[in-house]
Amino acid sequence: MTKTTNLNPVAAWLVAVATAALAVAAPATAQVKTGFLPDFTELYEKQSPAVVSIDVTQKVRRGRLADLSEDDPFYEFFRRFGQVPRRGLPEREPESQAVGSGFLISSDGYLITNAHVVEGADEVKVNMSDRREYKAKVIGADKRTDIALLKIDAKDLPKVAIGDPEKLKVGEWVVAIGKPFGLENTMTAGIVSAKGRDLPQENLVPFLQTDVAINPGNSGGPLFNLRGEVVGVNSLIFSRSGGYMGLAFAIPIDVAMSTATQLKEKGKVTRGRIGVQIQEVTKELAEAFGLQKTSGALVNNVEKGGPADKAGVEADDVIMKVDNRDVRSSTELPRIITTIRPGTKITLGVWRKGQMKDLTVVVAEMPDDTVASAQPRRAPSQRERAKPNRMGLSLTDLTDEQKKELEVKNGVLIEDIAPGVRGNIQPGDVIIAIINRGTTTEAKNAEQVNSVLSKVEKGASVALKLRRGEQQFIASIRPNASE
Repeated sequence: MTKTTNLNPVAAWLVAVATAALAVAAPATAQVKTGFLPDFTELYEKQSPAVVSIDVTQKVRRGRLADLSEDDPFYEFFRRFGQVPRRGLPEREPESQAVGSGFLISSDGYLITNAHVVEGADEVKVNMSDRREYKAKVIGADKRTDIALLKIDAKDLPKVAIGDPEKLKVGEWVVAIGKPFGLENTMTAGIVSAKGRDLPQENLVPFLQTDVAINPGNSGGPLFNLRGEVVGVNSLIFSRSGGYMGLAFAIPIDVAMSTATQLKEKGKVTRGRIGVQIQEVTKELAEAFGLQKTSGALVNNVEKGGPADKAGVEADDVIMKVDNRDVRSSTELPRIITTIRPGTKITLGVWRKGQMKDLTVVVAEMPDDTVASAQPRRAPSQRERAKPNRMGLSLTDLTDEQKKELEVKNGVLIEDIAPGVRGNIQPGDVIIAIINRGTTTEAKNAEQVNSVLSKVEKGASVALKLRRGEQQFIASIRPNASE
């Protein structure tokens, strides 16, 4: 039964006036939006059957001692530490177990997971949500993108829908389904925290950062948008405890699918390369090179005889475009180049000495075992300490022996650095050239370099091309703060 309340005419008039006043008081631009948190139940019901849990078994290989006689004086010593098996009984080889997640991308049994989930596996089992279990074959794995392609012998399987990470927006809801800590088919939800995130040693993947609860066992599982499409593969977390702390990272699904396609077709991933070492263009370097904005990839070394060298690319060039595609940062360049098929001709737009220049490069194939630059070698000792110049650097000339050792024609050794000098520079570095306002000056001797640096405007930054061990790069510095 509904209870009603009757108001007298005066009271009714007061209520009407108050209601009208409240309506007028509300700002015209404010809109009251009514809504609720998203309901993930339908997404889970439709997509969870295509999500699988992965159990990995790896035999622990260990060396075995040669059989010792019981009369051997060392027999009792080794027996106490469990190193001598009892005679006549076979020794059981220990095993390690690991769990992960994955998802089916085809109805005939192809599925994606992380490469680190199946690395070194002797046996891989895939468990479906309906309790079916299959042995899986690892078709291929790619460590650089941390993607592995597996195959199970089955047909008419559920599969996920593939989404477009480019359309994903920061703040958008996303969910993960996986096997955290061995708990199958667990769903967690959150939002996209950032896109195109660069992580150390992971420069080929523009990670999606989320605050979705991801824990050990979620690796290799799918990240869904609200339309039920996979937009990423959960791969990494930042944690001090080993568990969830609100920072999770997923491989964009377009990167994962490209890797999976190549693994299926060729069993490996082929990537392009042009043979350059690059670094980020900072605000100070942009100023030194005469650039209007901090974009592009600064070339600090060109591989002799490599594709870029043959095309005329030079150290100190700033690569701004690849086939009319803007290179917004140094991390974008390897991602663009590695996706290009070897043998393809591309046009690089480079900034050189204050103007743009187009160069045609034939992309080569990246070897499977590209190794990082060698560690810097220790600088040779000097008998006398030079006085600091106006930039706070104490410089000395290289001896002929040092030039031969470093394989340089000219260069000036940084012997010491005064307090207050800012920049990626340290004693033992060798100055190869000075770059200021787009002009490059070769470093021939300490006196000449000191003279060039003395003419730099007070407070302005200057770029130095440096040699550190076998690594060559460009660093920007500012004059001593005490000047």
